[in-house]
Amino acid sequence: MSAYSISALEILRNPALTLKWYVVPMLLIVMYIYNKEISAKNWNVVLGGAALWGMDLFNEIWNSIVFHATGFAPVWGTPMGIGDTALLILIGYNIEISFMFAMMGVVVCLTLPKDPKMKILGINNRVFMAVIYTTLAVIIECFLNYAGLLTWEYPWWSRSVPYLIWLIGYLPFFTMAFVVHDMKKMKNKLITLGIIFGVDIIALVVFGLMGWM
Repeated sequence: MSAYSISALEILRNPALTLKWYVVPMLLIVMYIYNKEISAKNWNVVLGGAALWGMDLFNEIWNSIVFHATGFAPVWGTPMGIGDTALLILIGYNIEISFMFAMMGVVVCLTLPKDPKMKILGINNRVFMAVIYTTLAVIIECFLNYAGLLTWEYPWWSRSVPYLIWLIGYLPFFTMAFVVHDMKKMKNKLITLGIIFGVDIIALVVFGLMGWM
């Protein structure tokens, strides 16, 4: 087991050791953002944002499974002393990351053009923006890794080989957020969200009971 993994396990779901006051205002900011959009009945943005958050949670779950299966390290980690967190929820998933993705989904959906068929540089705007946001997110994540706030311990998931980070780490998030945002029927939006969060919850319960989380 890597030294970073051992460090992360020391603070995993240990609020008595890590909890900070700033979590409270961060939670209020997330609540304000969603409440503002809900009050405006901007359901496309609210549900698209929730879809992105749920997709990230799925990635965080399989990251924990990788750690348990290998016994060495998660694909990405946020251990003690490396980008100190107020709460480490899963081996590579802290409360700050959770809040960030909850807000990110709303932000990116708010920037979508009203016409889903409009083209930017000859490319469908949804595809264009998914590619742009994915690329920006990977650049930022590479910088976080370079700065020592995020650990990567496998050669196939690194700054020198960012392709999987781009393809698996972020592109599905923005794609699903935009798909849910653009769905015509509320029923379809809710069914899709139900599937995303249903899978997340089942995985957390099953693998949690197995001690894999």
